[in-house]
Amino acid sequence: MAKKLYVGGLPYATTDTELRDAFSQAGTVASATVIMDKMSGRSKGFGFVEMSSDEEAQKAIEMMNGKDFGGRTLTVNEARPMEDRPRRDFRGGGNDRGGYGGGRNSGGRSW
Repeated sequence: MAKKLYVGGLPYATTDTELRDAFSQAGTVASATVIMDKMSGRSKGFGFVEMSSDEEAQKAIEMMNGKDFGGRTLTVNEARPMEDRPRRDFRGGGNDRGGYGGGRNSGGRSW
């Protein structure tokens, strides 16, 4: 069964092909994708590699984790499903008053 790996610390110029080639030393790579920022089109510095078997995935982790790759140190581990990660709250503020004022419980009364 194929196993997906998270690869962090990639140089920003890394391509999908370079990522695939690097991990093919450990076995058969089913897919390799560098994650790109939707707005800028530039790499986010991490990606995912799917190895064909659990054994090849473990070998890739052992071979590549902590390795220098293009001047940066790679972090390689088993990818976690999205639902297992904590949700990020982009609202900011840090209080539970619901935003930018004017609300019923806000300090900025509008009456």
